[in-house]
Amino acid sequence: MKFVTWDVFFALVVFAFVTSITPGPNNVMLMASGVNFGFRRTLPHIFGIGIGFLSLLLGVGFGLGALLTAFPAAHVALKIAGGAYLLYLAWRVAMTRSISEGKGGSARPMTFLEAAAFQWVNVKAWVMAITGISVYSSSTSPFLSVILVAVAFALVNLPCVSTWAAFGVALRGFLSEPTRLKWFNIAMGIALAASLWPMLQ
Repeated sequence: MKFVTWDVFFALVVFAFVTSITPGPNNVMLMASGVNFGFRRTLPHIFGIGIGFLSLLLGVGFGLGALLTAFPAAHVALKIAGGAYLLYLAWRVAMTRSISEGKGGSARPMTFLEAAAFQWVNVKAWVMAITGISVYSSSTSPFLSVILVAVAFALVNLPCVSTWAAFGVALRGFLSEPTRLKWFNIAMGIALAASLWPMLQ
């Protein structure tokens, strides 16, 4: 690993872990999905986050981050699109009223493609990607260092986000009572909407 020291790589892994495990739109939605749909039906959502964020990270590493810097209007458009979609998702989570076992009902977990596409309008994901690339990539070997950052995030991100879905599954028994489930989903919807606040700063 000539283009990065082990100390820097360790710091990168710690950064990837902290940013992946802390609360954010993805993790709030995964916990709610774990409660409402179970772990197996949430797997496409989990893998969609992983692949979507990986593609975003590579995109930023190979020039998209500079594009946002060069065109501030594109950054504003991203915030508006991301905010609007996040409010829609918050409403969808808040209005879920029954634990689904996959039989009937209109509620459904987020699909792989929806979760992957959401990463491109998720402001927290953009901040993670831009910070990770700008701090931990190397100018002496840009291609390999971007790949290294992507691999580190891919290895760390998936188990971190899966933990939130598993935590939701662990709450299914307690939340099987309809009133508790209703208020849990409302609280998750509010938390998801509240995650808009950092992007307004």
